[in-house]
Amino acid sequence: MPCAIALSPRRCALLLPALLLSAPSQAARPMATDDARIVDAKACQVESWVRRNRHSTEFWALPACNPTGGAELTLGGAHQGGSAEDGPARNLGVMQAKTLLKPLETNGWGVGLSVGLVERLRTPRSGDPYLNLPMSWSLRDDQLFLHANLGWLREHERASQRHRLTWGLATEAQLHQRAWLIAETFGQQSGKPSFQFGLRLWLIPDRVQVDTTYGSRFGNHRDERWISIGLRLLTPAFLP
Repeated sequence: MPCAIALSPRRCALLLPALLLSAPSQAARPMATDDARIVDAKACQVESWVRRNRHSTEFWALPACNPTGGAELTLGGAHQGGSAEDGPARNLGVMQAKTLLKPLETNGWGVGLSVGLVERLRTPRSGDPYLNLPMSWSLRDDQLFLHANLGWLREHERASQRHRLTWGLATEAQLHQRAWLIAETFGQQSGKPSFQFGLRLWLIPDRVQVDTTYGSRFGNHRDERWISIGLRLLTPAFLP
């Protein structure tokens, strides 16, 4: 959802993934669009990635756990290196809770709900709360997934507050037992939407995943193109 908040394009490039994150859901990395799945009960995961655009490099780490079996909790953040074009370095904190209203089943559909906060660290009164409703459909015995998101964000920028509707559409298609193709588009109630596509590869099934993506805004905005490389680690159930 390109910038679900009304900021400069370069600042949006940093905040966008966090605002759309459903970080630790099964389809989240490398997608910005969320899905109706959560981490296994009593298990944890860490998603990390590097995202490079024309003017800056971002480093993300998003640990998450499902301690009760009913809710996935995320606490992480990001660092964006500063540059002469983009200003000083910035840090983000991300908190999110996600649950399932209807679990996704093979050849069926599911619905989730996530609420969270994106905080620009060391900036007073800068928290941006958000809510997202992801829906997912399973096709071809879990070889193809479709996802749709509808969300809300309250931007708290300086002395003003703005409310934004956000949306996302995505697909995951299995190419091989361990390889998946992802493609998505996402946006807000105004402005040009963004797109992203990439590959996900399981080095160890259900435990170690690597991925890479390319994305931009429609209209060939050179400054807003990006590439990313990610690593996702998942644990078996171990929490008490």
